Amino acid sequence: MVGGLLDLESWQLVLVLLGTTHVTIVAVTVYLHRCQAHRALDLHPVLAHFFRFWLWLTTGMVTREWVGVHRRHHARCETPDDPHSPQILGLRKVLWEGAELYREAVRRPELVDRYAHGTPDDWIERQLYRRHNFLGVSLLLVVYAVLFGIPGIALWAGQMIWIPFFAAGVINGVGHFWGYRNFQSPDAATNIVPWGILIGGEELHNNHHAFPSSAKLSARWWEFDVGWFYIRLFAVFGLAEVRRVARAPGVDQAKSVIDMDTVKAVVTHRMHVLANYAREVIKPVADAELCRSEIDCRRLARQARRLLIRDVASLDELSRKRLEIILDKSQVLATVHRSRQQLQQVWEKTATSQDALLTSLQQWCREAEDSGIKALQEFSQRLRSYTPAMG
Repeated sequence: MVGGLLDLESWQLVLVLLGTTHVTIVAVTVYLHRCQAHRALDLHPVLAHFFRFWLWLTTGMVTREWVGVHRRHHARCETPDDPHSPQILGLRKVLWEGAELYREAVRRPELVDRYAHGTPDDWIERQLYRRHNFLGVSLLLVVYAVLFGIPGIALWAGQMIWIPFFAAGVINGVGHFWGYRNFQSPDAATNIVPWGILIGGEELHNNHHAFPSSAKLSARWWEFDVGWFYIRLFAVFGLAEVRRVARAPGVDQAKSVIDMDTVKAVVTHRMHVLANYAREVIKPVADAELCRSEIDCRRLARQARRLLIRDVASLDELSRKRLEIILDKSQVLATVHRSRQQLQQVWEKTATSQDALLTSLQQWCREAEDSGIKALQEFSQRLRSYTPAMG
């Protein structure tokens, strides 16, 4: 039968494809990524095994291999040892050959063995999912052909292409090349779009690299992470337990003394601290300094902000020269830029004693408040009220 046992209409076949690929995406982002790779949540054994089975059926991916490659990516991000960095390999290669790069990485047993600790290693994993990983996708082809006939072969092909292109290609490629950044993570990760629906929330890739162990990938009120929606839904039915979620530092308005709670808040929530500094200090100061007489001051201010919020080491030669020109033109911007670097050095001294960290932060606040720059003074005063986030 050409249409198979179900003989569905074209629009119904499209719905089947979208539905099944969406389940696959949820399995990847919730089970493989957030649960297994980063231990951000625990899943009920029944739900976890369903995801294992579904991924075996629809992708042939092995949990320990996927986890090993992903953890390697975080450990060696944007270096020649990164399995799939577009900054090293080029966007075109990662976008269109992402699946090949993944297979190349999993063929290195020393890589997988080193990074895949803690992944499932029971009988069914060893004897079926790992040993016969291509049996699942072959079985799916037969099922699709029986249920949907000849169109089922096209549905199967769509299922096979979906993850390699969108997860291995788009997220690993575009997600490290183009988009916006809420946080200055020490890599090139970007948020592709603010609404993470098509790829399960993985579109919010900069947020994830800033807080890898967070079960929630959205960070702003206007961002949406559908993977987090499913996690909360699973939790309602006792199928998931969240272990870690990234939180902004708490604020105690009555607190004005730099103490160890302040130090802990600044070190723990340093990505939020830098994001707040960019928004509360760099943006208003750059606008004020560069929008005095320039006709295209808005464009210049935007360019300056992009340079001022990034680490100098991450800039190319042309960007560094542009930054030097900006800093030479404005002593105020030079002070703001230097203060950002000095603030960052506070948590880079984590190997020193707590007293040394406290002294460094106190000194930074004194210098900021003596700078004569209103935005910097106000930021320092707000920083004094920071406390570690609760819960």
